[in-house]
Amino acid sequence: MSIFPAGKLPAEVLARLLAQSAQRDRRVLIGPRVGVDCAVIDLENGNCLVAKTDPVTFATDRIGWYAVHVNANDVATTGASPQWFLATILLPEHAADDALIESIFDQVREACGETGAAWVGGHTEVTFGLDRPIVVGTMLGEVAREKLITPAGARAGDALLLTKRIAVEATSILAREKAAELIGKLDLAYVHHARRFLDDPGISVLRDAQVAMRAGRVHAMHDLTEGGLATGLHELALAARVGLEVDAAAVPVYPETRAVCEPFGIDVWGVIASGSMLMAVAPADAEPIVAALRASRVEAFIIGRVAEPGQGVRLYEGEQVRPLRVFDRDEITKAFE
Repeated sequence: MSIFPAGKLPAEVLARLLAQSAQRDRRVLIGPRVGVDCAVIDLENGNCLVAKTDPVTFATDRIGWYAVHVNANDVATTGASPQWFLATILLPEHAADDALIESIFDQVREACGETGAAWVGGHTEVTFGLDRPIVVGTMLGEVAREKLITPAGARAGDALLLTKRIAVEATSILAREKAAELIGKLDLAYVHHARRFLDDPGISVLRDAQVAMRAGRVHAMHDLTEGGLATGLHELALAARVGLEVDAAAVPVYPETRAVCEPFGIDVWGVIASGSMLMAVAPADAEPIVAALRASRVEAFIIGRVAEPGQGVRLYEGEQVRPLRVFDRDEITKAFE
């Protein structure tokens, strides 16, 4: 019997389990698959319903706000607009006071206002065995059938784009949740600056997706979450059945990210990274899309290209070429062990 570490299930295990879940509804255009962010259901009126659910487990500060945005991010990868949000809020015994509950509810309302989604339901309870709150969000969105974007859309020759730098979310989480360990190693003002990464550059990629789609032909998008850029690249390659070639020198990292990750021995390529969007775009449109994003004050970089199937994900470092590392679990767990 296998005992799995904290984090995502191994891709091969998840793929085996999902393969046993046959779809019996012809309206399900995209069902459960490794590397796919959302389910997509044909409403048969010219539009598609996009559904996503994701928990927030590492962060406790602004957890309700987090839950809305990380789910809205995944809905945005399909070209859809977030419309309706549900939240399951699980609170720890002996800590679920009025202040905690009201704070989480206020955060959800604030984030729904920022994404344009309506909070339409969910469930709240005090749960045995927890030492911190957990919020599981579900976001529903809508997109015209002809404008639907899926991870399978990446094709050989496409340019690979990255918005912002890696890893926005990890930088904020570590500065917020592990400040006591970082203060002394880093200047106090520097830690406070890293805490603000939640808002600036921010973990939302909704605007990134919207600007890119207006500027050119976007064939696939993938939100970088648990497992960071490396896992996102592997998932995109798996979903589209393509190879990827990535220029290591073109992948930008915030100095603040390196500073807060280094004390815990965290590899920035494999750490949770909401706030960055990975895109496969038509090669002729890559530069116009980058220019449009930068004009909208969103950093964007061309980091590689989509290659033929069978090549895997290859990392180019000067004259050296090697397979990109597969992370068995998110690197941020090193800070919480």
